[in-house]
Amino acid sequence: MQNIIQSCCFNWLKSSYSPPTWATAIGGVFVIVTLILSIYLLFEHLSAYKHPEEQKFLIGVILMVPCYAVESFVSLLNPSISVDVEILRDGYESFAMYCFGRYLVACLGGEDRTIEFMEREGRATSKTPLLDHGSERGIIQHHFPFNLFMKPWKLSQWVYQVIKFGIVQYMLIKAFTAILAVILEAFGVYCEGEFRWNCGYPYMAVVLNFSQSWALYCLVQFYSITKVELAHIKPLAKFLTFKSIVFLTWWQGIFIALFYDLGLLRSPIAQALQFQSSVQDFIICIEHRWASLLWFICMCSLQSRMS
Repeated sequence: MQNIIQSCCFNWLKSSYSPPTWATAIGGVFVIVTLILSIYLLFEHLSAYKHPEEQKFLIGVILMVPCYAVESFVSLLNPSISVDVEILRDGYESFAMYCFGRYLVACLGGEDRTIEFMEREGRATSKTPLLDHGSERGIIQHHFPFNLFMKPWKLSQWVYQVIKFGIVQYMLIKAFTAILAVILEAFGVYCEGEFRWNCGYPYMAVVLNFSQSWALYCLVQFYSITKVELAHIKPLAKFLTFKSIVFLTWWQGIFIALFYDLGLLRSPIAQALQFQSSVQDFIICIEHRWASLLWFICMCSLQSRMS
């Protein structure tokens, strides 16, 4: 009962809070630039919609940046709905990760051809290097720390299914934790950004960290396996951009919450924004202007190839 009362009081403080004018103005300008670049890129792809199997997933990835920016700006304006907005934002992030994986598969010619490629490489007996770290052709050596408890994979349909499930499981766990967060928030025991044993936030943070790390690791392995086959779309820049948006944004939120919990975040900006969720939202509004610019550069070169 005490937790529910404390949660209601905290939500009331958030609902009565309005961000500083300078934060709203700066965040709004960066969000507008993000929207302009993203909408232009979407129209460019839709006007040259000649490869639907690839482009439909690519559009799903492109939409992640404006969705992140708009949802963060809405949360900045109204911190009382920050938990709900974060759920929507993270939900689309997991969907975008799935779209990125499906886009790479589509560029290989679909699932059947991807599986055929992996089985063909798995049957190869030559010692021609396939991966950067010098493993035998058709064999995947794991990176640290996974190599401590996982044996090398021989390329086959089974490996494709493992990688596919590794990406999909993040969507499922994100959806489950999102619903659980809403329930815990209603009872005042979610405690967003607080690392206490009687709060749900730290436990979900640990679960989501492992889930996201495994999904990104599966994407890394898939890229390592297929980078030669995908050389025509130059996937490295797109892969690094997408990985940085997903992984760095997640850890940025964790560190901001941790610094707030330890009382270490005392900059003038943090003091003016008052809530750790507002600090995260403000930074995301600024970051995704540059993310949209990187996507714009990467995707324009790809769009010209598809035209």
